[in-house]
Amino acid sequence: MRGLICGPKLAACGIVLSMWGVVMLALLGIFFTTNSAVLIEDVPLTDEDTFKDLNPPHRAYDVYQKVGYNCFIAAAMYVVCGLFSCCQMKLNKKKEYLVQ
Repeated sequence: MRGLICGPKLAACGIVLSMWGVVMLALLGIFFTTNSAVLIEDVPLTDEDTFKDLNPPHRAYDVYQKVGYNCFIAAAMYVVCGLFSCCQMKLNKKKEYLVQ
């Protein structure tokens, strides 16, 4: 069958992992864009961003926004992987139906 790359178990695993990745990265993206103080250790701030800036929170907030957008982009990539896994699952079911 054309386009069939992975089996049904791998496709199901891909769907589950994609759903988890979308939920987790979407939540992280929301928390980063709202400047959550708990995530300050995960923000790649340099000494220039904290000490040499005239308006220190502004540059830190910009870095928070960039990390948040990166999380949203990664969540979108997980959505694409999940759609691919769904297509693989449908192709596997179609193959199973044709074999019988």
